[in-house]
Amino acid sequence: MKKIWKSKKWGVLIGFGVLVIALFLRLYNLTILPVFGDEAIYIRWAQVMRAEPTLRFLPLSDGKQPLFMWSVIPFLKIFSDPLFAGRSVSVISGVGTSVGIFVLAYLLFRHKKTALFASLIYAVSPFSVFFDRLALSDSMLSMFGVWALVFAVITVRKIRLDSAMLAGFMLGGAYLTKSPASIFTFLLPSTLLLSDWGRSLKKIFFKLSVLVFLFTFTYGIGFALYNILRLGPNFQMIAIRNKDYVYPFSHIFTSPLDPLLPYLDRIVEYYWILAPSILLFLIIIGIYFGLKTKPKETLILLAWSIIPIVAFSEFSKTMTARYVYFSVPYLFILAGLSTFCFKQELQSVKLKHFPDVIGIGSHFGLVIKIMIIFFFIHALFIDSQLLVNPQAANLPRSERSGYLEEWTSGYGIKEVSEYMREQAKNLPAGRQVIVGTEGYFGTLPDGLQIYLHDLPAITIIGVGLPIREVPISLIESRRSGNKTYLVVNSTRLSAQPEDLGLDIIAFYPKAVRPDQSQESLLLFEVSNAGVEK
Repeated sequence: MKKIWKSKKWGVLIGFGVLVIALFLRLYNLTILPVFGDEAIYIRWAQVMRAEPTLRFLPLSDGKQPLFMWSVIPFLKIFSDPLFAGRSVSVISGVGTSVGIFVLAYLLFRHKKTALFASLIYAVSPFSVFFDRLALSDSMLSMFGVWALVFAVITVRKIRLDSAMLAGFMLGGAYLTKSPASIFTFLLPSTLLLSDWGRSLKKIFFKLSVLVFLFTFTYGIGFALYNILRLGPNFQMIAIRNKDYVYPFSHIFTSPLDPLLPYLDRIVEYYWILAPSILLFLIIIGIYFGLKTKPKETLILLAWSIIPIVAFSEFSKTMTARYVYFSVPYLFILAGLSTFCFKQELQSVKLKHFPDVIGIGSHFGLVIKIMIIFFFIHALFIDSQLLVNPQAANLPRSERSGYLEEWTSGYGIKEVSEYMREQAKNLPAGRQVIVGTEGYFGTLPDGLQIYLHDLPAITIIGVGLPIREVPISLIESRRSGNKTYLVVNSTRLSAQPEDLGLDIIAFYPKAVRPDQSQESLLLFEVSNAGVEK
């Protein structure tokens, strides 16, 4: 009994340590990475919905589900920094996914060390650390997917109505978060592999009938929650906007390998760089031992990880790492199965009837342990860069470009907002601060609005692209005596500032591109010379 108590106490302490590590890696220096274009949009929507209850379905106007933005609203009341508030939702989602990975791995394999190891992999992997620190809906989608599978597994194994209903709530939450949740709908029946069907047709038919009855509740609740969105206007925009990102099913008959093969190659690169590297080998090893020892459970995890990746590669019009992020938890659990290569672990899960596997474990256990140590050293090194100096981190090309180098990266936005706050102080009566920005939504102007929404004396207006001349609206503002500014990325300005009568106030460089060129955010004041022109 004493040994059992020690074992339980050890497991609790290790589990608590994993949660602390996961939380620290996601919270420390949370706003060091500047606001990203989609983050600015989502946080701005949350601010508008908080201020005006009749606009609670505002994201539907762009075909986006609103649950993530709804979740940001209470955090805007707690934290003064809107970017920290928005990213806090993803931090919590990431920790929830880490717990879900432990529960799912333990349910499937009944092996505490494997479950803890899988959860620890997720906690420290740069793939999860990077995206769980962004105010994007992908972490929340991943969390709902893991917990939907957890409750579906319980439903099949225990024949419980309450778990079937909880699986439905998780499925509904995923549908209210992002459209790829539809993949979960098709994957949930894979859990039927875990059922004890028996041998008689009568028993099989009865068991199948019961499970169909239970999953009716799962799907009924899931779709009912999704249809809440019909209460708001523009529900049809979800389907319309999905077409902008996804090819029709007929694409498989016209160009089945394009973009399938290029995207699969890119996804392997994402895992190689962000997982990182050695984890791919641990995944392969885990799949081997999983198929040897727990084939049904391993096949379910393979379905939940590989099918979404192949589907997105075949039908997605664009590809970035966050589009396949929700496949990460299941591959990480498979990587956790690499601990089965240890002879003592195989024996502890009563798998002595696989002598060939045990033999392999005795020969290669030390090698796998070295690989695991190397993984953690590599992962924590990249994590340290993400937390202290993101520009130094080795990121996939598409991620580095979007989050650090191009116009979608928000370097300088917070600094510009602080400058505008100073300019808004002691304004003459009837005067305002007018800030023109490139474009009408996105990184600019939404990035500025999230920081300046509480100051009625500051008005931010979009002026279109590209900028070849000072817009009339800014000229009229200057003539009216307002302090007038223009904020634009250097590549979006198609004229010389001095020729337009723009006085440079400040510039904020972004990360250096591979060709050594560099985008900068430029802050100009519209001068009297600009008005005269």
